[in-house]
Formats: sequence, structure tokens, C-alpha cells
Amino acid sequence: QVQLEESGGGSVQAGGSLTLSCAASKMRTSINYQAWYRQAPGNERELVARITRSGQMKYADAVKGRFIIYRDTTPNTVFLSMSSLKPEDSAVYYCNLQDVIGDIYWGQGTQVTVSQ
Repeated sequence: QVQLEESGGGSVQAGGSLTLSCAASKMRTSINYQAWYRQAPGNERELVARITRSGQMKYADAVKGRFIIYRDTTPNTVFLSMSSLKPEDSAVYYCNLQDVIGDIYWGQGTQVTVSQ
């Protein structure tokens, strides 16, 4: 069973930065895409950013210009660099992955809290 391990959440003041990471282990096939979602209390889970196998990226309008999703040389690991954070960015952030077979996996979530 594929496992996603998230790290990097925490508390920061408005205008600050955080970088989340998500490492996938026990992969049996290749990754189709990796993504970050978030869910604030009372809200539905929403897509924040996604990066495909080919490197195409998609961002929610609310985070364009402030968040960057990327991969580096660490195998099966995706990062979300968040800057100019706002209180409305506070949420539980979930790592998401789809493999080339079509199976979808979720991380357990990491809390991001942005204070005024």
C-alpha cells in the first residue's frame, strides 16, 4: 500500500513562508500526478496545486503567484513552497497522488495556521 508522509506544517504570521513536503513510499508503479489539497473548518476540500508526470502545473486562483509546487531529485517527493501567507490560507493541507494505473492516495494531512 502506497504511503504518503507529509511534513512542514506549522504556525506562521501573515506574510510569512512555509514549505510542505510529501514523500511517497512503497510505490509499485509510476506517478501520474502529485497534488496538494486543503480543507479549512466548515469548507470542502479544495485543490491547491498539482504537478503532472510531465511537469505541468496547475494552481488554485487563490494561491497563484504565492505558492509553488515542485519536485527535486528526491524520489517520489513533492514540495509546496508557500509565501506571502494569509490567514485565509489556514487549513489542513493534504498530499494527494495518482499513479499511472489510476489509483489515488491521500496523506493524513498537516496543519497550517496563519495568524494576523
